[in-house]
Amino acid sequence: MPKYVIERDMPGVGDLTAAQLGEASRTSCNTLKKIGPRVQWVQSYVTANKIYCIYIAVNEEAVREHARQAGFPANEISEVRATIDPTTGGA
Repeated sequence: MPKYVIERDMPGVGDLTAAQLGEASRTSCNTLKKIGPRVQWVQSYVTANKIYCIYIAVNEEAVREHARQAGFPANEISEVRATIDPTTGGA
């Protein structure tokens, strides 16, 4: 299945407490259970005003459906075309 990066504009999200972030995580996981195996959440990165999420999904629409049902924004969804790291250049 393809991998996606989802950019969520969420002003002030970096100021949420651990409990609030935990509640967001539970909301996401409960929605994923309803949707089934079409979408898998890998990891998310919280910045001051955005969350960047990594998902594996059958298609972009499945990612959008998760966002709609969970009540989260999905301002930008980009399919990952390749992955690189320090070892890619042979160093």
